[in-house]
Order: sequence, then C-alpha cells, then structure tokens
Amino acid sequence: MSARLAYWSSFLRFRLLIFKSNSKSNSYKNSSNMSPTVSKTRSSISISRPNAMFPQYLRRIVKWQQMDIEYTFWQMLHLCTAPKIAYQHTKYHKQTKNQWARDDPAFVVICSLLLALATVAYCAAYDHSAAHAVSVVISVLLFHFLLAGILLATCCWFLTNAYLREEAPNTCVVEQRVEWQVWLYAFDVHCNSFFPMFVMLYVIHYFLSPLLVAHGFIPALLSNLLFMVAASYHHYLNFLGYDVLPFLERTTFFLYPIGIVIILSPILILSGFNPSRYFMNIYFSRTL
Repeated sequence: MSARLAYWSSFLRFRLLIFKSNSKSNSYKNSSNMSPTVSKTRSSISISRPNAMFPQYLRRIVKWQQMDIEYTFWQMLHLCTAPKIAYQHTKYHKQTKNQWARDDPAFVVICSLLLALATVAYCAAYDHSAAHAVSVVISVLLFHFLLAGILLATCCWFLTNAYLREEAPNTCVVEQRVEWQVWLYAFDVHCNSFFPMFVMLYVIHYFLSPLLVAHGFIPALLSNLLFMVAASYHHYLNFLGYDVLPFLERTTFFLYPIGIVIILSPILILSGFNPSRYFMNIYFSRTL
C-alpha cells in the first residue's frame, strides 16, 4: 500500500511540473507576440510622387542621352517573343524603384518614331498628296496611339480600381491602386500591348499589302486572320500587364475580348469583308 501511495504522489508531482512549464511557455509566447498594432485605416498610394516626376519625365523626352535605348529595344523584342519575361522585369522595377510605371520615356518616343516611319511608308505607296500624307501621319500618331491609348488606359484604370482590386476588409493591409497619369502604368500597359500589334498591322501588313488588298476570298481570309491574331495578342498582353499586379484579382476579364474576336472573324470572312481594303480606302487617297 505504501509503495502504491508513493507511486501516485510522484506521478501527481510530475504532472504538476509539466503544467507549470506549459503555463510559463504560453505566457512567454503571448508577451513576445505583443507588437505595435497596425492601423486598419486603408490609405491610397500617394499621388505626389508621380506628379513630382512628371516634369523630369518631360525633360527626358528631348534628351536622348538620358534614355535607356538598349533596354527599350530589349523590351520591344521580348514583348513580341516572350512577353512574360518582359513583365517579370516590371516586378523588378517595382522592387528597385518602388513604382510599377516606367520613368523612362524611351519606349513612347521610339514607338512613336517607328509608327510615324511606317505611316510615311504607307503614304509613299498608297497616297498621292504630300499634304494629305502629313495629315495621315499626324492622325495616326494622335488618334491611333496617343488618344486611343489614353482612352483605353483610362477605361482599364477605372475597371481595375472599381471592380478588380482585391478587397481584404478584415486584414491590416495597405490599399494599392493602379497608377494613372498619361505616362504611368495603365498607359505603359497600352504601349506594351500596342507594339506587337504595330509590328503585325503596320510592318508585316505593309509587305503583304499587295496580296491583302486584292479582290477575292483568299485575300479576305488572310487579312482577317492577320487582324484576328493582332487583336488577340493585344488583349493577351493587356491581360499580362494587369495580371502581374499582386493586388488585382479576376484579371482574366481582359481575356474575354479574345473570344469575341474569334467569334466575329469567321463571320467577317464568310461575308467577304476585307479589313485591309477597308482601312486603306479610309486613310489613303489611292482607291483600291
């Protein structure tokens, strides 16, 4: 009996020691986790930084020595061949300069010059008036690239901030918004998406234009296929541009127009519509 009492007394003493050690460790964890609380007030990204950079951005437009031309051509090449790699460097830019948008106007300047050069080549081949050719070049630069880009970027900026931004009301996070000034991220996405479309619809299309503007089913088929691929790739790059932002969700919304393009293309082909002839007759004085 005495041996049994001694056994139970030692067992209870052992359990008491375990309970005390556990209570001490829990109290230490609670004290170590007591850190300053983060305010749950959500604040937007400051707009003062982009505004302060705007004069510097404008000054660099006319100073080639301050532009990174080599990196710009590298971006243009990879946007046509490996766009995911190009947008991976967008993440690196955010980590190094703490902003998503480019602060170098080289991409816009070079893209505008290439677009003007391609338009001049079209005017030399399909236009008979120098004055009309000048107006075509100006209208292409202003409407096709700049104004259309501003409008598209504004729509995308509004949609992302209003409907695609990830909401986390119960967590202590800082709200982030897609930057928007004419030269900030939404416009950068437009420029990135525009360049491969420029290569297909201005460069490749130029060399194929004698075939594409001809009458018949084959020219209409090839023209519609070229426009379909260009439009689809444009929307795909638009999707990649917003999908890379970690604070957006449901960015597959930007892929939906590709389905519309794919559905409309067979209808246009069967109806005999030739987009190459249509746009060439609109912009140039030579009747095709």
